[in-house]
Amino acid sequence: TVDGIKALLSRESDITVVGNVDNGTNAIRAIREQEVDVLAIDISNPALKGIEAAQEIKKSHPKIKILALIMQDDEKYFNRIMDIGFSGYIVKNSEREELVRAIKMLYLGQNYTTNSGNKTFINQRSWTSEKSLDQAQLTKREIEVLKLITEEFRNHEIAEKLFVSTRTVDTHRRNLLQKLEAKNTAGLVKYALVNGLVEAY
Repeated sequence: TVDGIKALLSRESDITVVGNVDNGTNAIRAIREQEVDVLAIDISNPALKGIEAAQEIKKSHPKIKILALIMQDDEKYFNRIMDIGFSGYIVKNSEREELVRAIKMLYLGQNYTTNSGNKTFINQRSWTSEKSLDQAQLTKREIEVLKLITEEFRNHEIAEKLFVSTRTVDTHRRNLLQKLEAKNTAGLVKYALVNGLVEAY
């Protein structure tokens, strides 16, 4: 339910729930009055007019990332979701951790598909464009540094934890940016989330 999702997200210190509505029409009205980064919208019940609302919202507020809530993995939704401009989808009964992860990944600019998602569809539509963990060929030490970066440790703090020099950490960070083709720290964090190296928190 809407209230249930709000309750789950309210536990997260770095997620602010700015509103909750019970249908697509009210969602459109609320978006006009409140600045939103990520919108989760139920498209499994046609009576709620979630898809229609998403189409209108994307036209008037293209920067908003929209997460589709669906009842179950069903291929009939996928192409329509992509064409409308959703940034991802998740099954409504997913665990809280997955919902939080999906919202944070959308906020970072990454698309998200539910853990049981249709992998053929994902590959065809190129929703996951970043290099995989295997493709990047990160060393054990680089992965350790990457995890600490996602925990917001600075280079000198990482150096102390790993008993290496700050210059060595600088080198690992540069290598990570190059190997993962990331532009900045946010890109590194996004990669770590996508590849399951860290949990959304």
